[in-house]
Amino acid sequence: MRIEWQIIFWFAALACLVMLLWLFNGVILPFAAAFVIAYLLDPLAVHLQRLGLNRLAATLVILFGFVFVLALILVLIVPALTHQFAAFIQALPALLNKLQGLIAGAATKLNTDFATPLLRKLGLRSTSMPDIKTSLNDIAGQAAGWFGGALNSVVSHGAALISLASLLVVTPVVAFYMLLDYHRMIAAADSLIPPRYRGVVHQLAHQIDTTMSGFLRGQSLVCLFLGLWYGLGLTIVGVNFGLLIGITGGFLSFIPYVGSMTALIAAAIISLVQGWPHWTLFASAVGVVVVGQFLEGNVISPKLVGDKVGLHPVWLMFALLAFGSLLGFTGLIIAVPVAAAVGVLLRFAVQQYRASELYTNFPESHALILPKAIKAPDER
Repeated sequence: MRIEWQIIFWFAALACLVMLLWLFNGVILPFAAAFVIAYLLDPLAVHLQRLGLNRLAATLVILFGFVFVLALILVLIVPALTHQFAAFIQALPALLNKLQGLIAGAATKLNTDFATPLLRKLGLRSTSMPDIKTSLNDIAGQAAGWFGGALNSVVSHGAALISLASLLVVTPVVAFYMLLDYHRMIAAADSLIPPRYRGVVHQLAHQIDTTMSGFLRGQSLVCLFLGLWYGLGLTIVGVNFGLLIGITGGFLSFIPYVGSMTALIAAAIISLVQGWPHWTLFASAVGVVVVGQFLEGNVISPKLVGDKVGLHPVWLMFALLAFGSLLGFTGLIIAVPVAAAVGVLLRFAVQQYRASELYTNFPESHALILPKAIKAPDER
């Protein structure tokens, strides 16, 4: 097969794969989640096999442990989160009204104590300040309406949440069989690789595995740390809905910068409204989030994730948003593996290009002729 037909074949295969993912988006979620779980737990199964257990016994031990931890989370954490979420929805109108009042009061104080005297000293009229105050009130009202509408949308889609919860039953079963036959599936896929390309594919697969496993396992522990730090810290200092803010911020920390900003904004707003006119609670809440982010960036992430993962935050955010918009929750699950694979393949393609004659032996007759006003860097 000529190289042109090989390229066409692989592009057609990729297009068919994307089409199948889109067509079966509604049923592929438990299988994608199960594969990620099997991938993450395979090193543990291998370790148990080295201790003397066979693959079936190791898989059963891991499955029972996984179900036990999941049940523990459902019994201890989910009820508290549900209670705080219901209380948050109930208190949201009063919270937004008070926040809007604080913004209006701050605008009035700014006008009276600072803006009007400054304008008078400059010899200008202060007729524009009421307009500024009105604009701030309008912005606050629009933000409150948008936030309330978003929460109402989440609550109104309770059926989708119930459907997602039903996956908790299907996913462990599928993950059990995938974990049990994980190496058989890998060997079957490996047997389909042409022998002449097997070495290169193994090298690329190892790089993809290093990137993906380093990020998934490391970032999962980072999210767990931040969720516990935010939740316990905000609860201890007395912020309302502290556990809800912490768990949400920790979960969203899988997306770079999103989790920390969510926790910071939510903790700052709620603590400000709750503790007004005193600033102690606000400072304590912001301090909890800032210290947690400092520990994550300087201690936790360097040790658990490291600098050799190779997933740039911008590329990761693009992959999560792109696949999430195309495939929903399934897209969020497969975004990291796809981002890791594409990143490794692009680096490999660049290496091949730089080693090719197209780059090293580019004909001088095809060189670009620069205008006289523009000189090449080595001619300056």
